[in-house]
Amino acid sequence: MAKGQRSYEIDMCSGAILPKMLRFTIPLMCSTMLQLLFNAADIIVVGRWAGDNSLAAVGSNSSLIALLTNLFLGISIGANILAAKHYGAKEDRELSKTVHTAMTLALLSGLVLTVVGILGARQILLWMQCPPNVLDLASLYLRIYFGGMTATMAYNFGAALLRSVGDTRRPLYYLFGAGIVNVVLNLFFVIVCKLDVAGVAIATVISQCISAFLVIRCLIREPGAIHLDLRQLKIYPTKLRQILQVGLPAGVQGVLFALSNVVIQSSVNSFGEVIMAGNSAANNIENFIYAATNSFYQANVSFTSQNMGAGNYRRIWQVLSRAMICVFFTGLLLGGLAALFGAPLLHIYSKSPEVIAAGMVRLRIVCVTYAICGMMDVAVGTLRGIGYSLLPMIVTLVGACGLRLVWIATIFQIPAYHSIQTIYWSYPLSWIVTLCAHMLCVIWAMRRLKRHMESDSPVLDEEKSLSIESDTAGPEAPSSVPRS
Repeated sequence: MAKGQRSYEIDMCSGAILPKMLRFTIPLMCSTMLQLLFNAADIIVVGRWAGDNSLAAVGSNSSLIALLTNLFLGISIGANILAAKHYGAKEDRELSKTVHTAMTLALLSGLVLTVVGILGARQILLWMQCPPNVLDLASLYLRIYFGGMTATMAYNFGAALLRSVGDTRRPLYYLFGAGIVNVVLNLFFVIVCKLDVAGVAIATVISQCISAFLVIRCLIREPGAIHLDLRQLKIYPTKLRQILQVGLPAGVQGVLFALSNVVIQSSVNSFGEVIMAGNSAANNIENFIYAATNSFYQANVSFTSQNMGAGNYRRIWQVLSRAMICVFFTGLLLGGLAALFGAPLLHIYSKSPEVIAAGMVRLRIVCVTYAICGMMDVAVGTLRGIGYSLLPMIVTLVGACGLRLVWIATIFQIPAYHSIQTIYWSYPLSWIVTLCAHMLCVIWAMRRLKRHMESDSPVLDEEKSLSIESDTAGPEAPSSVPRS
């Protein structure tokens, strides 16, 4: 451990990469899975004690929630990247400004999402062709869920800032405590109080508030530049611009993925409640695989960003290769296990044989190919870490989202291929195309970076979006895991 470095921080700029990457990734993987347990507990409880309509109502909201939140979660990635660069460059004053700008932005974005979610829930579900017998329950769940969105944003931005210095352990502890509360309250509100979907939504909001409080308290007590002073909360325009220049394209990419998933969910809804319920349960299992593979994307972003800040450009290829190997084997192992043991896993969510059979259709197509999705995300992590965020957004728009929408509008409409299997095959096909495109972009970007190194020129990104200039150097400019 470097001198002056605290036990939960990780020096990503020197030493063996793989042990440090695993030390970073494993707590983050567990944290993300615990966060997924918030929704998993909702789905399991309503599926077993409130019926298939309630299961469909809660599960069918996942793609819509992702659509409304991914923009701001992407912006939190921008905060993570900028904070990691300042930390790697040992620029404490700029890091402090980034922390206070990011947390102010988290609170404001949470308020915006609360208003949009509460006022627009029913109409958006109507646009998604939500069946009439599910609509009222789905609307009620969504409105209550978005009532706690400020807490959700505060936790995610705060955890992103802690990740920038290598701390993935304490967010894990906070989510563990909040997760236990969520499960207990789910059972109490649904089984004892008979509140149905309203009960699981209330339990989720309470648990989100607990995790947000703990992560904010952690930042307040933290010494050094990562310290949060609530009296100093404000938007620094230069920091906001730098966060948005990387985070906004990342958020838009998440929204585009979510939008394509909303279109797919609308097509799934057309097959009725049984297919909806099976798809919801399978998708929830799939989320855990995504959480594991996406942790390597998060690690790649932080490791690459810190090494960019420290000027260790040659180390970036080493980080990418380790992350690719790890994510490939993780996705292959977990995806295969999910398909192999899918039936008993789906039985946790529903006792209906028809729902289980419907869920197995998705697991056998999507889960076994999830390693490709993980590799695609890791490639994006390298591009974002070195300062390219607009480029992967464009590639994603064309290669993944555009392909899925074209697939649904063309192949799916052919009578011989108008089946749920055709919908599910759009996922692996879009991942393969987008992975190839992203890797070509990585090769181009790294060659450009190498030319700057050889010419001793300043390293520039696509729009100088991550220049680390001081806020006092001149006038401030006026003024971001989502699922794949």
